[in-house]
Amino acid sequence: MRKFGLLLITFCILTAGFAQEQELDKKDLLEGIDTKYREDQFYFVINHNIMEDKPKGYSPNSISLGLDVGFLRDFPVNKQRTLAIAPGFGYSYENLHHNFGIDKQGNYLILESYKANRLSMHLLDFPIELRWRNSTPESHKFWRTYVGFKASYLLSANHKTVTDSYSVDYNTKDNLNKWLFGVYVGAGFNTWNLYLYYGLNTLYKNEPIVGDPEKMRMFKVGLIFYVL
Repeated sequence: MRKFGLLLITFCILTAGFAQEQELDKKDLLEGIDTKYREDQFYFVINHNIMEDKPKGYSPNSISLGLDVGFLRDFPVNKQRTLAIAPGFGYSYENLHHNFGIDKQGNYLILESYKANRLSMHLLDFPIELRWRNSTPESHKFWRTYVGFKASYLLSANHKTVTDSYSVDYNTKDNLNKWLFGVYVGAGFNTWNLYLYYGLNTLYKNEPIVGDPEKMRMFKVGLIFYVL
């Protein structure tokens, strides 16, 4: 009976010690969690440019691929850190394939037949996002909806047209708006997010085809990846 009592006391002491050790480990773990975390992120976008407000007869050819890269600085605005504002900077490249070409004199026209025709643009981007997410300090996997506004400065623009009878390569930067503005949304879970962008102003300063008022604006659909 005495041996049983000693064993019971020893068991209780060991159990209490183990429980206390677990509580200390849990406390240390909680103290190690960053409750002031930020979602500072690099972003990468791959998209297809559909275009809106197109001239009569305009049609796409293949995929008009666009690529965006940049960095966003996260500033939470509520205690739970589920709402934030994130300004940033980046670079984007647009490669538009369509039948909207240029003749040998540099005039725009709708091509009946051609071998190659594309407009390529390089832009410097200044995005700012209003962010909602259900993130927690313990996990970086969460649902998000980020709504953004982006101002893009046109660095360069080249239009190349190749037909059976001629080949031209023009610097068309002066024909385009120096600044392009647009709104966008990135929404999804964890790394994979749907991306939609709509241009607020037109691509061309003036109507490129005489008698047709359409000056085109960008409408992009794709995926945006946020990487910590």
